[in-house]
Amino acid sequence: ARLDLPEHTIETFTPQLEEIIDFVAQLEEIDTTDVAPTTRAVEVVNVCREDIVTNTDVREELLDLAPEREGDFFRVPKIMAD
Repeated sequence: ARLDLPEHTIETFTPQLEEIIDFVAQLEEIDTTDVAPTTRAVEVVNVCREDIVTNTDVREELLDLAPEREGDFFRVPKIMAD
């Protein structure tokens, strides 16, 4: 790449880049012939339960739990001016 870097930056990053290149070279030496390709190191399994539709009639109970209610609605404090 044609990067225009200050000398002190080059001095700082050159050893780090050399270490990265050496590490990649080590990785390239590993025999992965019998290793199946994967996108994760650990198998990911969906641990969520299956959604099941049930008929429940708890509307009144829930409305009764509200600090204030107005008919079939929760009453909340006014937050906007008229």
